[in-house]
Amino acid sequence: MNTPPSLTHVELRAGAYADSVTLLQVSRTVQGLDGVLAAQVAMATALNIEVLTEMGFEVPAEATTNDMVVAIRLAEPDALASALAGVDQALRDATRRVDGPTEVAPPRTTSSALRRTPDAVALVSVPGANALVEAMDAVDAGRDVMVFSDNVPVEQEVALKRAAAERGVLVMGPDCGTAVVGGLGLGFANVVAPGPVGIVAASGTGCQQLLALLDHAGVGVSSALGVGGRDLSSEVRGASTREAMRRLDEDPAVDLIVVISKPPAADVATEIEAYAASLATPVEFALLGAGRPDLTAAAESVLRRLGRDVPAWPVEGTAAAPSGGTALRGLFVGGTLQSEAKLIAADALGADAGHTFIDFGDDAYTAGRAHPMIDPSLRLEHLARAAADPETAVVLLDVVLGHGAEADPTALLAPAIAAVDKPVVVAVVGTEGDPQGRARQVRTLAEAGAEVYLSNAGATRRAIELLGGTK
Repeated sequence: MNTPPSLTHVELRAGAYADSVTLLQVSRTVQGLDGVLAAQVAMATALNIEVLTEMGFEVPAEATTNDMVVAIRLAEPDALASALAGVDQALRDATRRVDGPTEVAPPRTTSSALRRTPDAVALVSVPGANALVEAMDAVDAGRDVMVFSDNVPVEQEVALKRAAAERGVLVMGPDCGTAVVGGLGLGFANVVAPGPVGIVAASGTGCQQLLALLDHAGVGVSSALGVGGRDLSSEVRGASTREAMRRLDEDPAVDLIVVISKPPAADVATEIEAYAASLATPVEFALLGAGRPDLTAAAESVLRRLGRDVPAWPVEGTAAAPSGGTALRGLFVGGTLQSEAKLIAADALGADAGHTFIDFGDDAYTAGRAHPMIDPSLRLEHLARAAADPETAVVLLDVVLGHGAEADPTALLAPAIAAVDKPVVVAVVGTEGDPQGRARQVRTLAEAGAEVYLSNAGATRRAIELLGGTK
């Protein structure tokens, strides 16, 4: 790096802790201070150390996951004291409770919180190692629970869902990113009107893709019950999927149930299909996998089954033809969207053709970091690498909107795309009712040079076409 070592400061704060979203806010605040060229405040996980090293910071070898790393690059040495004071102030501001007296002290445990709110759904969002205890408290209290936490061991998920089955409650998750319960969106939920469709989703962004496509077609959704991406695995065996289907079958507002999943275990899929046949409400399946329809085709099937017209899915902007390279680089924040793109590309181009598809929301990338739908920094770094790689021919991205997601994802992504001298195709999954405003996000990306789709499958097929493969 070109910056003199004297202008780089790295310190460890042993025993200090803040969650990844808080530290993201702190880092952005400090980044904006006078005299600060770059700032990263993060827990010293292996992934965060790797990111810091790539940014040119030397993290002390004795760093452990119990340490907070404060890394600052300065324009001048005299700015260090004010920068560190800014870190301290930003940490205080990010963690400070709302000022003013309160009549009731906040509950200290999940159990005490549930006693105060007898009809509540519990939402668990703690480090994965601690999620089982909190979620089991909710299950023991006879409450439905949404486990937003990821990095939960599968054997703990099995134990949690067995306990839930005994008590007749629903466990949404672990790693449940999206749900709509009683008209209220939880997690990364899109804004949609109520309607005749009820969704069971072993997939967060798959659920969001369906919500967005149906919304564009004028069809609403009454409930979207996330069950966690592993629910249809051979270990978990659809425990929450069955309970969610049973509930939607009993809901008079639901005319059609849709079950969405990343590629399921084949025998579990067969069992769930057999269970669906026992219900009074018809069920449409959108299970990704080789030889199965993609999510857009599944949405079209839902519309036809409801007697609705299938609209033209919107496209804006035009990507230029590749000028070199042979590889497709898929950089995703949505795991199901990544899986879908990879399946489509493998069918059209072959599985071993040198193309890459990364899911930055995978557990391997989110340990100690905010989800990439909140913190885009890791994907932006990989986008710059893909742009500089002479083997890259086309870049394929997703942008997922909704409550909980980044407030303005194109603010950083659009300039990064404009700097890429290769065709970029983007799927923007969201609705116009979302706080980010889908039309505005699409327009900004198209002005930056991207070709933008509502359908992830459509975006993937366009990227393949640009690459010279079959459409």
